[in-house]
Amino acid sequence: MNRRHLLQQMAFLGVVALLLIGCAGAQVEPTAPPSPIPPTATPTPARVTPTSIPPTPTPMERLDGKRALFVIYDRFEEDEYGIPRAILEDLGVVVIVASLSSDVVKGYDGSIEVQPDVLLGDARGGDYDAIVFVGGMGYEVDDPEAQRIAREAVAAGKVVAAICIAPITLARAGEVEGKRMTVAMFPHELEKAGAIYTGAGFEHDGLIITANSPGGSRRVGEAIATVLGE
Repeated sequence: MNRRHLLQQMAFLGVVALLLIGCAGAQVEPTAPPSPIPPTATPTPARVTPTSIPPTPTPMERLDGKRALFVIYDRFEEDEYGIPRAILEDLGVVVIVASLSSDVVKGYDGSIEVQPDVLLGDARGGDYDAIVFVGGMGYEVDDPEAQRIAREAVAAGKVVAAICIAPITLARAGEVEGKRMTVAMFPHELEKAGAIYTGAGFEHDGLIITANSPGGSRRVGEAIATVLGE
């Protein structure tokens, strides 16, 4: 093995280690599965064993008729997906899942398998009340379709949330100027795009909501619900 190849392997392993620490290192409450989708909706629920999460401390307004798009990739972080989804569905939000293909997408530890409802290329950010970019080991930071969806959502005045490494999508979409944000790694990406990187576990600035680990998943879900109820 030549020296260049060895350095490339070391760099790759370093990124993997950072993602494991940033996106999977926090301990949070168990992931809840999605509630059954109303008969009038088209999304397919994730194939998981029913569990529950503790109720939110403060009763929240019903959000019947609202729609949220969850963007996931292979090896997504289960809590970052399951907890916000459960919170929103419990309030009546219809959740649609988008991914790169129609194939079943598996979570990082294999406890959740999700059948996407729509391809990212067919989704339009303005068609939903909220967009949630779910982080994880397989997150695609350079996906142009995800960046397009983020731009469309911001332009339409929708709620946009991103967890773990996913805030980089918002930065590369050019939609974070002056926003207080956090991210699991590569904070210079946010700063280069004009955001104010705080290093906090959770940030909520207007319609932009970010968290840097699964530990912020509940706060992300509750913040989305609060904004949608205003």
